[in-house]
Amino acid sequence: MRRTAQASAPTAALEPDGQLPVGGGARSGQRDSLRTEFTFELPRGYVDEAGVVHRTGVMRLATARDELVPLRDDRVRENSAYLSVVLIARVVTRIGTVDDIHPGIIEDLFASDLAFLQDFYRRINAEGHTRAAVSCPSCHEEFAVDLAGGRLGES
Repeated sequence: MRRTAQASAPTAALEPDGQLPVGGGARSGQRDSLRTEFTFELPRGYVDEAGVVHRTGVMRLATARDELVPLRDDRVRENSAYLSVVLIARVVTRIGTVDDIHPGIIEDLFASDLAFLQDFYRRINAEGHTRAAVSCPSCHEEFAVDLAGGRLGES
């Protein structure tokens, strides 16, 4: 399921006191796009049956259904830790050339890759971004990195 949506701009900007301005004040022609899919790069990568390593992928924003349906899954009822496997399998739409993502694929990820996807899920769904504050281990300077990955030096 892929969704692309346009979030319309508010029809009127509020005055400093929180009231609508007199005379409307609508902003015509401005639209903000809602980003619903986020690319990522796994730290280690998914290794398929042929031994091919897949590192890049796409995760979409979760819906309420994505968070509710796994609660009815018998595997989750038996072991609550399995919830994250089922949930991640619902929102990851592609890993490398693999686009049939199911819990079995997520089970075969390295633990560090599953932890990465869990954090990535939390960032895009709860915080709305993929950036993380880090500090250099040598000079201790703090800066932000994009967890979505990409090549070093690219913005």
